[in-house]
Amino acid sequence: MEEFRRRKPNRLKTYDYSKAGRYFITICSENRMKIFGSVETADGNANLALSAVGQTIENIISMIPKVYSGVEVDKYVIMPNHVHMIVTITSENDQNRPAPSVSRIVQQLKSAAVKQSGRAIWQKSFYDHIIRGEEDYRFMRESIETNPIRWNEDEYYV
Repeated sequence: MEEFRRRKPNRLKTYDYSKAGRYFITICSENRMKIFGSVETADGNANLALSAVGQTIENIISMIPKVYSGVEVDKYVIMPNHVHMIVTITSENDQNRPAPSVSRIVQQLKSAAVKQSGRAIWQKSFYDHIIRGEEDYRFMRESIETNPIRWNEDEYYV
């Protein structure tokens, strides 16, 4: 019988992901299918054209701060087969309720997008990076801002 591969845990075991801080998140589409839209580049500029699924995801992202007080989406980009965003948890408690964890926020986003699009669109899990300091933050913001123009060199470009 073939053994199943164990997924490598990609979260820090001892870190509280509901702790106030900034988090860089990447979520990929199932099988890296280009279902969120397209990128057209010309003259050093990039134009993102979101599909209906991409627009759904954008609407859900815009709702995150309304659903979770104390949580902001500082910057995001929806690429053809993945989403990058910086989520900032500004407070750990709101009226005696703990702040949601990064995993909870991503799970809710993925679930809402599947329900609204009516199909499976996500790969399992997601990538996160705890942003440590202002230099790290600026680098992640710039990565998001320049991601469309670098689409052809992107590691997620298939």
